[in-house]
Amino acid sequence: MVGSASPGGQPPGAPREHRLAPGEIRELARKLDVRPSKRLGQNFVTDAGTVRRIVSLADLQPDDVVLEVGPGFGSLTLGLLPAARQVTAIEVDPSLAAALPVTVAAHAPSLSRKLTVLTADALRVGAGELPGEPPTALVANLPYNVAVPVVLHLLAELPTLRRGLVMVQAEVADRMCAAPGSRVYGTPSVKLAWYAAARPAGPVPRSVFWPVPNVDSRLVAFTRRDPPDTTASREEVFAVVDAAFRQRRKTLRAALSGWAGSAPEAERLLRAARIDPGARGESLGVAEFARLAAARRSASPAAPRTI
Repeated sequence: MVGSASPGGQPPGAPREHRLAPGEIRELARKLDVRPSKRLGQNFVTDAGTVRRIVSLADLQPDDVVLEVGPGFGSLTLGLLPAARQVTAIEVDPSLAAALPVTVAAHAPSLSRKLTVLTADALRVGAGELPGEPPTALVANLPYNVAVPVVLHLLAELPTLRRGLVMVQAEVADRMCAAPGSRVYGTPSVKLAWYAAARPAGPVPRSVFWPVPNVDSRLVAFTRRDPPDTTASREEVFAVVDAAFRQRRKTLRAALSGWAGSAPEAERLLRAARIDPGARGESLGVAEFARLAAARRSASPAAPRTI
């Protein structure tokens, strides 16, 4: 209803919103001599409404420990802090990492104790390197050039990560959420499905970013689930997935000939896994890839298994 919100767009009685105005973000960039890097996939969210939407869709609980990757100037960080017990932010840019606690202390001093910042590359960080409590949720505007590898790495490295909401390039979001048989179904779809169920969570307009990107963006939500029941390791399953999509237009009998050692052996393993050798990789779900990897393992019982 018009007039029901307080100044700034907040409903009466709502907690005070801590946010950065677009002008403050540009001023911070000037002071830090930070020029958004296309190489690092840096496009910063400047719209408070988008931050509120992301925090709402993340459905955080008061006891959640949030992992944020690429916090940049802190727009999303300031939105996450009131909703979570703790926020651990991983920032690869040392100047941005050093400035983030200062920004939070200036805009939300009562919440600054809830923030921990780690200067690191999220693609290489290990569970033992994260300060504070193990994270339970990933909420991030991910650098678009490494979005899928970051999500897969963190899910593999952090078993406590139960769910997440990430902003990625629209085409990447489609691949992350695609089901078998889809035109865009591929390696990212299958590998993410090993860890979690992913679903689209809505588009994000280009106008909410600085600088404005030349690609569309979307939100992807995921919830962790158990991997398929299989005797094969994750590495063995991912190896057959990679082989199947390396030549995705070919039948599995042909595409997997190198992985199996020959086309006839690929056909034998496919039939042992109850998979049509004439099918293509895009028709298989993660459970079928796991079954295929297990068929090869059973054919080589002496092969070492990596957990």
